[in-house]
Amino acid sequence: MADPQRLIAGIEAGGTKMVLGIGSSAQGSIATVRVPTHDPEETVAAMARFFASASAGRPLAGLGIASFGPVDLDPASPTYGYILATTKPGWSGFDLLGRMQAALGGIKAAIDTDVNGAALAEARFGGSDDLAYVTVGTGIGVGLVIGGRPVHGAGHPEAGHVLLRRHPAHAQFAGVCPFHGDCVEGLASGSAIMAAWGASLADLPPDHIAWGVEADYIAQLCAVLILTAAPRRIVLGGGVMSQQALFPAIRDRAAHLLGGYGRGVDRAALETRIVPPASKEPPGLMGAYLLGEQAAA
Repeated sequence: MADPQRLIAGIEAGGTKMVLGIGSSAQGSIATVRVPTHDPEETVAAMARFFASASAGRPLAGLGIASFGPVDLDPASPTYGYILATTKPGWSGFDLLGRMQAALGGIKAAIDTDVNGAALAEARFGGSDDLAYVTVGTGIGVGLVIGGRPVHGAGHPEAGHVLLRRHPAHAQFAGVCPFHGDCVEGLASGSAIMAAWGASLADLPPDHIAWGVEADYIAQLCAVLILTAAPRRIVLGGGVMSQQALFPAIRDRAAHLLGGYGRGVDRAALETRIVPPASKEPPGLMGAYLLGEQAAA
């Protein structure tokens, strides 16, 4: 078990902001800040300043980064820890892990995706070693932890880009994903909701068709995850999922789509299988602490 007295530098790296913290998975954060994601050099400098100031001379045992992707997660690769091809200007090919590690004096460090980090935290605090974490915000990402370990392979899961059955109300909507158009991110992300309906869900009346469309798409994604990865729990987080009214509709639709095929797929079972986050702090940041603790062990 991690020593709660050891301080970890944690980074939840997002496309619009970096959530930084000093703390541990056991005690939580003792200092946090949000830094805008600008160009890499400016952003790294701002993050280094925070850690230098917040640590106040106390030694940091490790660094964990839960980052937006795609990220090279192969330790044998010469570009391990680099951001790969991304739409975020200036970040493609940037050595995020190496630069932050150097900025903190060569500290022991580890990196994973933001959603895998969040999945690690939810597995720890939600009590399940087999879990999918889905963030529905500006984009859509999916992290998988199976047997207590984040899933990696020839890359990392990108289930936010699986293709779905298009809802009839979206017949003329092309989708917003620059790579695939009408994948789940292209149809159901916060950006897609705004593009399709001209407002966020929070600003649309509860009887607007957008609510049913969103619930249908997220339910389809949940059904795909249940049928492929068989997680015991699917945690739905992110800004869009702060609309708690979506959860019953998603469970209803997922139960209908699964049609009773498999274990734990009836409506009653989905009440505790498709759930909001259990972590009291941002799951990605808590996952970053876990990554940093593993690196420092």
